[in-house]
Amino acid sequence: MTPADSKSPPLAALRMVGRMALLLLVIAGIGYAIAHRQSLGADSLAAAIGRYPAAPLVFLLVHALASLVFFPRTVLAVAAGVLFGAWWGMLWAALGSTVGAVAGFLLARYLNAGFIDLESMPRFGPVLRRAERGGWRAVAVLRLIPVVPHSLSNYALGLTRLNLGAYALGSLVGQLPMTIACAQFGAAGEQLAAGKAGWVAPTLIGLVALLVTVIVPKLASRRH
Repeated sequence: MTPADSKSPPLAALRMVGRMALLLLVIAGIGYAIAHRQSLGADSLAAAIGRYPAAPLVFLLVHALASLVFFPRTVLAVAAGVLFGAWWGMLWAALGSTVGAVAGFLLARYLNAGFIDLESMPRFGPVLRRAERGGWRAVAVLRLIPVVPHSLSNYALGLTRLNLGAYALGSLVGQLPMTIACAQFGAAGEQLAAGKAGWVAPTLIGLVALLVTVIVPKLASRRH
């Protein structure tokens, strides 16, 4: 047995312990998010994040962590609109949504490490294989389906062999319409609450973006 061989079992065990500890941490985070979901509204999140001078960076960090624990990204997008306004809110919400998607994807890929084979998943395996073959376009179409939870699709697609760049691009494109809609609605709500008149334009933009999330998936399903 070579020295490298003699070190590999302890190293493998250490990696397994690290994966299990990380998994337990994520499960604890999910439990905390579920228990406190009622108190984590868009306004409270915006107020908490807005206290920091580097609010955009804090927002991205919060978005990444929230994406790991099944916290609705729509609430975060609305909070971005409330905190940063219509246009900056849209930008930071789009970046945060993509960062969160990449975080969940990489976490699933790290925790899986070959343990789960898509062939052993007769119900979901073919769908993930199709996304794997379709690249960023398939990811974008999947993201446009509003009933698929953000965190669940992150973890599920992390089990595939999708290229990270294609996954990130598809996530950005597919999540963009709903992200724009929620950020614009958040900005419009903030304007209304402040008694200002600049709420009409973001409301109309939000409605158009919301309409895209309804039309595009239907067109894609007819095509396939």
